[in-house]
Amino acid sequence: MQFDTVFTKEKLDELFPASRTDEFFDALYGEAESGAYDIELAFVNGTDDVLEFAFYLNQRNGVCLACNLTYGLPQVFMRHPIINVKGLVEEIAAVAGKNEVTFEIGKTHEESAQRHIIPLVIKAA
Repeated sequence: MQFDTVFTKEKLDELFPASRTDEFFDALYGEAESGAYDIELAFVNGTDDVLEFAFYLNQRNGVCLACNLTYGLPQVFMRHPIINVKGLVEEIAAVAGKNEVTFEIGKTHEESAQRHIIPLVIKAA
């Protein structure tokens, strides 16, 4: 399967809509405007055994992304019901035609001052 043709920008936006960022910050801070970044789901690479995705944390205008605590986010994302990593992984697996999968969410790393990345790796069980 050509996963890059399956997990298009449109499909990724359907799986993880942009509105989820505002919902996340509204739940954390009581207002969406307090968020320092927008969360975007990206497809990185895929084989029959492993699908690699990432959460891009894209800096919002006028806010310092580096000044915010993005390094603790993998644990927060794993537990937060709005981000719903487990449900997202189940949806991705269904789209990819995988019945049973395992997944892990990696540590945050800086691509630049404007973008931090949290890897999401899904493996066929």
